[in-house]
Amino acid sequence: MNKTTIMLICLFAAFASEGQNPATPFDKAPEWSKSAIWYQIFPERFRNGGSRNNPRPQDISIPPMGQIAPEGWAVNQWTEDWYGQQGWELNRSFNDNMYYRRYGGDLQGVLDKLDYLQNLGVTALFMNPLNDAPSAHKYDARNYHHIDVNFGPDPDGDIKLIATENPADPATWKWTAADKLFLKLVREVHRRGMRLIMDYSWNHTGVMFWAWQHVLKNQSQSAYKDWYEIRSFDDANNPGNEFAYTGWVGVASLPEIRKVDITTHRQNGQPYEGNINEGAKKHIFAVTQRWLAPNGKAADGIDGFRLDVADQIGLGFWRDFRKKVRSIKPDAYLVGEIWWDNWPDKLMDATPYTQGDVFDAVMFYHAYRPARYFFAKTDFPLDAAQLRNELEHEWSRLPEDKRYAMMNVSSTHDTPRLLTDFYNANKYKFQANPRENPYYRTGKPDEETYKRLRLYLVHLFTSIGAPQIWNGEEMGMWGADDPDPRKPLWWADYQFADETRNNLQPGDKQYDQVGFNQQQFDWYKKLIAIRKDNQVLVNGKIEFIVAEGHTLVYRRYDELNEVLVFFNLEEGAINFPLREGTVYKTLLNDSAISGMLHLEPLEAAILMKR
Repeated sequence: MNKTTIMLICLFAAFASEGQNPATPFDKAPEWSKSAIWYQIFPERFRNGGSRNNPRPQDISIPPMGQIAPEGWAVNQWTEDWYGQQGWELNRSFNDNMYYRRYGGDLQGVLDKLDYLQNLGVTALFMNPLNDAPSAHKYDARNYHHIDVNFGPDPDGDIKLIATENPADPATWKWTAADKLFLKLVREVHRRGMRLIMDYSWNHTGVMFWAWQHVLKNQSQSAYKDWYEIRSFDDANNPGNEFAYTGWVGVASLPEIRKVDITTHRQNGQPYEGNINEGAKKHIFAVTQRWLAPNGKAADGIDGFRLDVADQIGLGFWRDFRKKVRSIKPDAYLVGEIWWDNWPDKLMDATPYTQGDVFDAVMFYHAYRPARYFFAKTDFPLDAAQLRNELEHEWSRLPEDKRYAMMNVSSTHDTPRLLTDFYNANKYKFQANPRENPYYRTGKPDEETYKRLRLYLVHLFTSIGAPQIWNGEEMGMWGADDPDPRKPLWWADYQFADETRNNLQPGDKQYDQVGFNQQQFDWYKKLIAIRKDNQVLVNGKIEFIVAEGHTLVYRRYDELNEVLVFFNLEEGAINFPLREGTVYKTLLNDSAISGMLHLEPLEAAILMKR
């Protein structure tokens, strides 16, 4: 064995020992992402693993914004009526209470339910922000480089430890108890053959962020004044306060990182060429290194990032970010949130972000929106031909490998839950709550809604792209747009209070029983198993065979395998003739069929040759 051969073997072994795949080209999505079954977790509402680390008033208050926990504030009970008022909430509006509500979800709660997720069939976790922050959503970071102190087992100890660091110097950073518990979570996820990505917003911080606090105190003398979009500093010689800055979409609690080197027109919902302040960028890259390769070990690190409000940051930064990430972990996955070009009628074009130099995928609302208009009963119906055209148009704009790596989101922390979205006839995301639309229905849906949603789910798990599940959808949860999709999850071992059905509408209150829906869980589990058992549903091509009226038939195929998918959304039954002399297996009920497939209205079938 010659010296060159030995060196190559050692190099490959080094990659393998770090859990990396050197065969992943820089411009391609990692292969594992195409077969992913994504499960998105909102940590504060997922599961409370214990009460000793529950948030306290000082943990959730934001003094610079005058947001102080109300008198008598306490953590809410997990099982109470979401629309009810408890103790400190009395005589306050529902909206006013939403910022201050906490339920105590934490990392131990996620660890406790990994077996549940594995049993469901999940292979990849998308964690909403875990970084230390005062809000429930955590997009207002206090520290990028630490896990939120209340997600770990020792908030007081972590706060003391963080105070010993110089946050601007990565050499001084320590591992808090929350950080260590997160790294344990990553190990447990990997031990199960699963992946995990973190959610970050590099566009802005919170006002409690260490660098912003330095700016507030030192104004124009701060070493971090150029990190942010500051329009004017306070003049100590004048009695007023002239301090002014730019917050994300005008939100003062989210000061924006300064954008630099902009060479093209910048407009919300459009990509542009530019970068961010170099000091902030170096800090972000150090945080990126910390979580991808803790203590220099990429095998112990996360598997990628979901990047918030990606259109707000220039493409130059994203290209550099990809280079940084892939230099640490070549098979890491980057998925960007791009959404509205012109709300609520036009979604952004994913093309500039999916050419191999920026992201591997985007959150592909582009596939869900037309599918909703076909499968649900709305005021904006699409027929099967229109759905086919919409999907083929969106796929045609993507490089072929990226089509299969798309994160096919249907619902998230920012949208109505699927059952509620299917229960209402409104335009997607427009007035999708009872505050803006008094006729918007937020209670338990009718049986037709369940049937229609289950048809859509058949489509989701048999179509191109990686399916994503927003936490709790498999439990049968319902809820309007934000904040309602962020209810505490309906775990089967809990008994919940009845939920107000006509929550903000006048009149006598009506109530629904809420709780874990085993039938819905079983449907998700079955569809996940079908996708995982048939690789052609992951990598196969798609061909629409029938797309007429409200009848849809397509096939997924490769050189060796074929799966046929049928939907009947017509008012009457349909008989589909099958290939003569061929016996098919029906994957939804594990039976055999030949000659003719009979479907009643609102029925679907998945067939493959026996």
